[in-house]
Amino acid sequence: MSVSKHVRRIGGAVVTTFAAVLVFLALVMPDQITRLPPGNFWGTALVRVPIEGLLVAALLLALPARARRITATVLGVVLGVLTVLKIIDIAFFAVLARAFDPVLDWALFKDGFNFLVDSVGRGGAIGVAVAGVLLAVATMAAMFFSVRRLSRLLPAHPRLVRGGVVTLSAAWVTLAVMGFQLVGGIPVASQAAADLARDTVLAVPQDIQDRKDFAREVQDDAFRDLPQGQLLSALRGKDVIIGFVESYGRDAVENPAFNQPVVEKLRSGQQALEAKGFHGRSGYLTSPTFGGGSWLAHSTFLSGLWIDNENRYRSLVSTDRLTLTSAFGKAGFRTVGFEPGVTFAWPEGQFYGYQQIYDSHTLGYQGPALSWSTMPDQYVMKKVHDYEFGKAGRPRLLAEVTLTSSHTPWTPVPQMLPWDEIGDGSVYGPTAAAAESPQKLFADGKKVKRAYAGSVAYSIDTLLSYVQEYGDDNLVLVLLGDHQPASVVVGTNSTKDVPISIVAKDPKVLDRIAPWGWTDGLTPAPDAPLWPMNEFRDKFLTAYSPQGEPH
Repeated sequence: MSVSKHVRRIGGAVVTTFAAVLVFLALVMPDQITRLPPGNFWGTALVRVPIEGLLVAALLLALPARARRITATVLGVVLGVLTVLKIIDIAFFAVLARAFDPVLDWALFKDGFNFLVDSVGRGGAIGVAVAGVLLAVATMAAMFFSVRRLSRLLPAHPRLVRGGVVTLSAAWVTLAVMGFQLVGGIPVASQAAADLARDTVLAVPQDIQDRKDFAREVQDDAFRDLPQGQLLSALRGKDVIIGFVESYGRDAVENPAFNQPVVEKLRSGQQALEAKGFHGRSGYLTSPTFGGGSWLAHSTFLSGLWIDNENRYRSLVSTDRLTLTSAFGKAGFRTVGFEPGVTFAWPEGQFYGYQQIYDSHTLGYQGPALSWSTMPDQYVMKKVHDYEFGKAGRPRLLAEVTLTSSHTPWTPVPQMLPWDEIGDGSVYGPTAAAAESPQKLFADGKKVKRAYAGSVAYSIDTLLSYVQEYGDDNLVLVLLGDHQPASVVVGTNSTKDVPISIVAKDPKVLDRIAPWGWTDGLTPAPDAPLWPMNEFRDKFLTAYSPQGEPH
């Protein structure tokens, strides 16, 4: 044999081996590799038996040459698409702790790109996006050629292939019946690719059915026809602020790895409020989202419906569903929204029932942007007072305020200032200039967690300090988080729970929610009541309408 033929033969064997390994890994790779202990992925993957590979090998071997080529081509394309979807699933589980919905989740890639811009800069984000597209194309091409190459080799060793298929199929059945698993709960008898294909195909009819189910849920509303004179009657004469703290999750209160700044701020804030005559009660809500998608949490909380995907959200905002905001408007309150994170037209504001919306363009901020957050939370709360609550002769108010200083990438985080020094926001220039860059921060996982906790502590301090500075006998504060932070802070196995507190000076306000069993103070106990976030609207409307009269 000539040297050139020997080299080609070795090269062909290497290519074939690479193709076989590539296809094998595509079939057995779990979509939640982050749940495996470090160093166990390869050992786990290499001892799995993929039933799809055995069935395809048997099918291709039984087909004539032309049909085999056509089938291998189709299967190569399908495996390429499934592998790309699995890679996306891995990323979604790592960040949002859930699988990718191939029908509804494409809109989230824009948010992911914006997150990368904040973390690594626009150039780096574009580079990652380009690399992602190239990886997807290369993966599909590699799977296509790998399946085609392997299909051509099967007829060369028919008896060996049949024997291997029969033996491994028997092993797969035995392992499946036994339910044998390796580290991380990964079954040795693998059908990961088949499961992914099934879930992908079923996503379309499931989403269609979900749309139909949701249309019925929207119409089920016990408060829609409640007379205006009864709706929220127990809060007549009060002013209410609903303060959403971005990424304020249960871990910010309970995770000892980084919760100290938040716990201390809640404790000191509670003491300061009690000295002013305010008291609070706290519990937990389960958010419909994790790590992002704040609009899903806001719409769930305000509408009383479970909004966990874009399909439901778009359907919701096209209805006339009674929200907490519109309920206050119906009860005679002036309803306003302070939305510093809104940087574009926001027609959804009409659905929520705001009579006035203040966004990033109308809050008069002249200071520097603080990464994703367009302005500091304390500046926003100062405008809440200047534009609405501080005006003489005004009507009673419901203000929904979205605080964004605790949004990723958690740098820079402003410091609290005397309320009379905030001005037009120019005072924050030195803070922004001296802050650590997101790129440098995210290079250190421990620093990221500390920065996250510090940002949440600042947002909470802003709301509690506002109550201390400007709150009167008739102020009621509802303080809550929208979702847990990204997995880079809390991991992939944390809950979707967020804290919620109601603060008031009038004891009758808190007496109305005494049956809820919430924890006294601003820090919910570990065993505090936990409700799905969509249940809050009805419980709140019940408590402060005639149905909630103490017996």
